[in-house]
Amino acid sequence: MKKACIIGAGFGGLALAIRLQSAGIATTLVEARDKVGGRAYVWEREGFTFDAGPTVITDPDCLRELWSLSGHDMAGDVELMPVSPFYRLNWTDGTVFDYSNDEPALHREIARLAPQDLAGYDEFQRYAAGVWQEGYVKLGHEAFLDFTSMVKAAPSLLRYQAWRSVYAMVSSFVKDEHLREALSFHTLLVGGNPMTTSAIYALIHKLEKDGGVWWARGGTNKLAHGMASLFERLGGEIKLGEKVTRIHTLGDHVTEVETASGWKQRFDAIASNGDIMHTYGDLLGENRRGQEMAHKLANKRFSPSLFIVHFGLEGTWPGIPHHSILFGPRYKGLLDDIFEHGVLPRDFSIYLHHPTVTDPSMAPQGKSTFYALVPVANMGKLPIDWADVGPELEQRVLAEVGRRLIPDIDDRIVTKFHYAPPDFEADLGAWKGNAFSLEPRLTQSAWFRGHNRDDKLKNLYLVGAGTHPGAGIPGVVGSAKATAKLMQEDLR
Repeated sequence: MKKACIIGAGFGGLALAIRLQSAGIATTLVEARDKVGGRAYVWEREGFTFDAGPTVITDPDCLRELWSLSGHDMAGDVELMPVSPFYRLNWTDGTVFDYSNDEPALHREIARLAPQDLAGYDEFQRYAAGVWQEGYVKLGHEAFLDFTSMVKAAPSLLRYQAWRSVYAMVSSFVKDEHLREALSFHTLLVGGNPMTTSAIYALIHKLEKDGGVWWARGGTNKLAHGMASLFERLGGEIKLGEKVTRIHTLGDHVTEVETASGWKQRFDAIASNGDIMHTYGDLLGENRRGQEMAHKLANKRFSPSLFIVHFGLEGTWPGIPHHSILFGPRYKGLLDDIFEHGVLPRDFSIYLHHPTVTDPSMAPQGKSTFYALVPVANMGKLPIDWADVGPELEQRVLAEVGRRLIPDIDDRIVTKFHYAPPDFEADLGAWKGNAFSLEPRLTQSAWFRGHNRDDKLKNLYLVGAGTHPGAGIPGVVGSAKATAKLMQEDLR
């Protein structure tokens, strides 16, 4: 029986582990933290459950498929709850827009906001369906191992004007600025700038429209826990609290995984779900291939980081939906500050997560759980002292939520804490505290992204946000499907 090791128990690593174990490959999953989930970590404080994220679950069929591989039903481990509206968008001029896949309701929202753009919106939806078919259905689960594979995909990419940005493509269909922002902000959820991310990422709209937006009862970490439970029932082994410090090599093969505790084991194949820079620069840092790739990756553009304020409040807010976007006074200028200039601006946009409106179990009775997320530049672009800046920014973010939604927020706070770029680096090994790995630009997508199988180390594989198709639950689960196919073929 062939043996494989996967480093990192995020969604990508868990999905790959399930696929390999289901295929009869003895798989060990090694995780540095005390819980599975990776970025989908969870904290419990004073009766409140605080999910680290991601908070948006789309394309649930890609998850159900993992259970079906062994004849099981996902519903036995995880209960998905529908979220509607998907997002409530709120601008500083008082404009409010509810975005969902309820077509009549959505058309009414557009007619209220920008009736002249109804026809353009429908055209955009047809465009999104086309790029979804080409970019997700046909290519989303394929490994781009050589440039020839990129050339073969080029005609489809050119037909859908992949060189244009999501914002530019949206703007070609609709003219109202509010609606342009409403239809382009989604790339921020996978670490991309709407002004520069390839228009192919408009496929997110089709994913949400067809599959809906969901929440896992008890928190997103419950989804990770359910995946881990399935993996262990299949006979897989999970080692928690074991920080991998080195991947050993012999010639052009990887051979062993070693952890800080001294545990070391030999495997036929090794896959990393860790940060791609950490994998090559640290875990393979003593190998020439690791050094070469780390130098190459250091010249690429990594995604921004995040500043997240978790807080529990007295009271309930049925009028605040599960997901809200509180846009700031600027859109393009703010994005330029974050992605290009690397400054911490005085204004910001907030992604507000309010899970208790869907799932009251996330807080004690009569109380509510929230988090407020603000994109910020990674530490490579923004080298500031977060120990000093963090508490001040936390207060500014809470004050803005109070000003726009909860006037007496300060009197209602039961508990709070924030999570900043240094935490991403320390807890996840994320280079410069990035939150989504490589920035999803056209020149860093598909073959230009991390390859699912290393080009020189013949039994080293990658899975997760650093590989094609990128970040987000469907993205990393799709990368696991592509990587699993390669590993099963190679381990026959």
